[in-house]
Amino acid sequence: MSVELVEVVRSGFRECVHRGSVIVIDADGETIIELGEVHTPIFPRSTNKPLQALALLRNGFDPVDDDELAIATASHFGEPDHVALVIRLLDRYGFTIHDLACPPDLPFDDTARAKAITGSGPSRVYMNCSGKHAAMLATCVINDWPTTGYLEIDHPLQQAIASTIADVTGEPETDLGIDGCGLPIVPVSLANLARTFAEFTTATPGDPPRRIADAVRANPRVISGTRGPDFLAMSATPGLFSKIGADGVHAGALPDGRAFAYKISDGSDRARMPLTLAVLRRLGIDWTDTHTELAAVAVLGGDARVGVIRAIPGVI
Repeated sequence: MSVELVEVVRSGFRECVHRGSVIVIDADGETIIELGEVHTPIFPRSTNKPLQALALLRNGFDPVDDDELAIATASHFGEPDHVALVIRLLDRYGFTIHDLACPPDLPFDDTARAKAITGSGPSRVYMNCSGKHAAMLATCVINDWPTTGYLEIDHPLQQAIASTIADVTGEPETDLGIDGCGLPIVPVSLANLARTFAEFTTATPGDPPRRIADAVRANPRVISGTRGPDFLAMSATPGLFSKIGADGVHAGALPDGRAFAYKISDGSDRARMPLTLAVLRRLGIDWTDTHTELAAVAVLGGDARVGVIRAIPGVI
């Protein structure tokens, strides 16, 4: 069963509660916190992207720099530099944005979204997964795999990704779901997700998992966006390797292998930062003094702050 993790307090009254499951491990892989259903597979959503990127590297994908590897791992906000990186990757392998099989979308970023609404409108390149899709098309070319139908579960690319994720997480191969961008998604438990993220940060420098962790940490805005959760968390926490997923999933690891993974049961984004803060504080990282804007999310009454969204005291 999930447990109460985050509360919304308005005018001294507990107005809402967000439930979920969370695991935190130390540098030796021992469990520090285990709350809720951490051994039951979930759909990690975009938290799977570093694992998918690992499969691409294992199958010959050769990004020219860390920016390109980061955009292949990104849930980007569709800002101009994000779009430019995706197009650069597509161009190099002879594709256009019309070859992307992710659905058309508008940017997450407010400024970029406003420009798109009055300009080109929704586009596949704005979709937050377009960097991953571009890298997958590149990997298909490298391996002489069909570039049409690359979303299908039985496509060689998706079979390679499923096999890689099973290998690195230890999860038994099982039926796959379909993610929001149309790609297959591999179920993984929170416990195995946290352990796998730890293995990325503690891998030998230059090895594929470490290349991904280093590229993400060096480019937190590329894999996220202006004021995005991963950008905020990694900017505030030197050495953190962090990746959110839709519907309340988040995983991260510090350089020494301390790691966490959680799932907010109702998928609420507003519970993310307070819960991430509480988890990192338990790991010895405290943003409260240096990043007060991240320490707790304000609840407003008109223009006044009348409450707070916070991890429930004493739970983490």
